[in-house]
Amino acid sequence: MTKEILPQSADEEAGVIDSGGVDEISVIPWSELMKHRIKTRARLTHRKATLGILLASVFTVSFTITLLVVSLKTVADDLGSTVSMMSWTITGPLLAFGVVGPAFGKAGDLWGHKRVFVYGLVGAALFSLISAFAWNDISLITFRTLSAAAGSATGPAAMAYINRMFKAHERVRPLGYWSFVTAGAPVIGVVAGAPLVEAFGWRVIFFIQAPLSLLGAMFSFRLLPETDRRDNVRFDVKGSVTLGMGAVLILLAINRGNSWGWTSVSTLGAGTAGIVALLVFYRVELHASDPLMPVKWLKTRNVAFPVVTQGLMNMSYMGSFLLVPQMLENGLGYTPSRVGWLIISRPLTFSLIAPFAGYFVGRLGERKTGMLGAFMILLAMVALIMVKSPNSDWLVVLGLSLTGFGMGIAAPSLTSLLAASVKESDMGVASAMQQLMSQMGAVLGGALMIAVHDITESSGKVTSYSYALVVGAVCAATAVLTGSLVRSSSR
Repeated sequence: MTKEILPQSADEEAGVIDSGGVDEISVIPWSELMKHRIKTRARLTHRKATLGILLASVFTVSFTITLLVVSLKTVADDLGSTVSMMSWTITGPLLAFGVVGPAFGKAGDLWGHKRVFVYGLVGAALFSLISAFAWNDISLITFRTLSAAAGSATGPAAMAYINRMFKAHERVRPLGYWSFVTAGAPVIGVVAGAPLVEAFGWRVIFFIQAPLSLLGAMFSFRLLPETDRRDNVRFDVKGSVTLGMGAVLILLAINRGNSWGWTSVSTLGAGTAGIVALLVFYRVELHASDPLMPVKWLKTRNVAFPVVTQGLMNMSYMGSFLLVPQMLENGLGYTPSRVGWLIISRPLTFSLIAPFAGYFVGRLGERKTGMLGAFMILLAMVALIMVKSPNSDWLVVLGLSLTGFGMGIAAPSLTSLLAASVKESDMGVASAMQQLMSQMGAVLGGALMIAVHDITESSGKVTSYSYALVVGAVCAATAVLTGSLVRSSSR
């Protein structure tokens, strides 16, 4: 028995891509049709399972980066250090994610993304376990940074898998999930960190991360497919070293400037050396055969502006994420558990809105969606600046929710536009470049806001935090401008 049906590709049958026009009607035996549908559903199920493993593993290495944000004072007191020094337990891992991540992207192209992904999880587990036995601030900062550096291998590998599994017009939704995990996981870390530290102590956090990372490595080893390998991959060692040196020195000058003195030899020397290192980095990238950041792309509108826009948005998003818990606890006297419950409004909003990023792109196009997201973050900064008293919970929730909404719709749309603007062979480098700029934005935003707070603390604790949030407002306003300069592919 046969039946007339419309011809469908495997992806169309799975409901992943839109069906096009029909030129003819094919007659297919029912047995063949059933086999086709079974194979299609199996491929779809495998693709979903692969995406789930990728996102769960990325979440495992990402959410622990910020578990100590609300508890920095507790850890500092326990290790005989200061909150300013212990902030490097957050800054160091974020910086490692940005600087080391691109190298892992190229390593995946060379040795296979599955191998790099699994080894990265194992390394993250090992150094996380060692972090639990840290004996002073330097050892904790070092092991935390090494754990994050190993875990940063998961970001480029996950992006490479998504780009291979989904076609250009299919990527907005999975990229929405990926953006939620990479941007939302650190925020969830803040929510979970406070009650965990209060109940069990800060060292327990690392005892939890280690087995979770190993579990992710085991599942990834069994379920992830192998990827094609390239023979002509070259590592930009000079670029990585000069970028890392420049970023660390400038951040050191910003972070320690208030205690060293802004006009001291140490501060000026670190800042000047950092700028020189970044200039050397730019010169290196001009002549590198396989650069960490291809300078030629800075002249490509739909590569440069999406990357810059996301970097600026992350300065506001992650900068305020590091600052607001301290403002609520130290400035307004909130308990860590109360801070955690308020902070959850950001990842909750992000998780609810990110899957609908494709809807916004379809209606508005990538340019307007990016601009809308940046504008929402600008409004969020204004709302948070207005927080002045302990009875401002609704204003805190409004501001945090707006940041989650803005990043939730803008990040997937701009990432999808970036992926569609480069050749498939360049997607690994492009995604690594995007991760680099986003992480650098996050680190710089947090450092600048904390520095402004330290400088203006004499005006009052709450007021000084408000001044710091002005930095986020300026960054978000600039992101609206740079977002307006991209060209939508869908509209």
